[in-house]
Amino acid sequence: MTTLQPAGARAPQGIPARILPGAGRVARQAARRLVLLVVLLAGVFAAVELLPGDAAGATADRGVTAADLAARRSALGLDRPVVERFWDWMTGLPTGDLGVTARGQHVTDILAGPFPNTLLLGTIALALSTIGALALGSWAALRPGGRTDRAIDAVSTAAFALPEFVVSVALLLVLSQWTGWLPAVTLTGPDGAPESWTMLVLPVLSLAIPQIGWNTRIVRGALADQAALPHVQAAVLDGLARRRILSHHMLPGALSAIAVGIATSAGMLLGGTVVVETLFNYPGIGAVLAGAIADRDTPLVAGVVAAAGAAISLLLLLADLIRTTALGEERR
Repeated sequence: MTTLQPAGARAPQGIPARILPGAGRVARQAARRLVLLVVLLAGVFAAVELLPGDAAGATADRGVTAADLAARRSALGLDRPVVERFWDWMTGLPTGDLGVTARGQHVTDILAGPFPNTLLLGTIALALSTIGALALGSWAALRPGGRTDRAIDAVSTAAFALPEFVVSVALLLVLSQWTGWLPAVTLTGPDGAPESWTMLVLPVLSLAIPQIGWNTRIVRGALADQAALPHVQAAVLDGLARRRILSHHMLPGALSAIAVGIATSAGMLLGGTVVVETLFNYPGIGAVLAGAIADRDTPLVAGVVAAAGAAISLLLLLADLIRTTALGEERR
């Protein structure tokens, strides 16, 4: 005799029940971010369209006639509606075709060199900010309410409040102009990358210091939430060492919140690279984006935004996976 199983009572064989809702949540988040990226790219096309002038005039040679300018505008497709141009550009995006610039170059070729440099700069800054925030946040959590905790809270708040360009100028004055310890600008080698690792130090610190402040507050807040949980209180009553309580009872539970904070700061890091790369003459997408806006080059501006948006979305997706896994472990 066959026993009927109530609907929704059991997950399919071989798939843990806790994974199904988590996977659906991650998929919905990914779909939502994809829609937001499309909306952002549409906004880029509209914003460039609203700027005075156009790519034909901005990239034309001096002394061109009105007829030549009209012909160039037609060749670039600028006489077509912006919605139509956006749709044509979007249809090539799934295949990796980011279009052609107003100067006749493929956008992917232009980004092939600078974008890896920006990723290198952002990855090092993200790693440094993560390590620094974990160290400072954990240190503060070991002495809640003490002088160390209050000092770290004040310093992290001040660091996060400082814009990247203020940090950059201060580091330039102290570590380059006054002491001469580090180079003030970045020189590139034949491969388009910085000639020396020392040229990465100032840009990395300029990006990392504000994010260390942000992530330290995230880590400290997540650990404070964990400290109030019953199993952590029980560990304290059992007389376990503070460091063991931190590493075995507080940090594992705080991992999901910390991961989301770090992924969010990655977006802020990429946003800050435009200013930092310009100040230090770093060969990244900051200079490319500035030149593209000056040229009113919509495909190039949109290509930079699409590449940066894809990188940020992947990091946020990774954070969602970490959070889903952590929540699944807590429910076991």
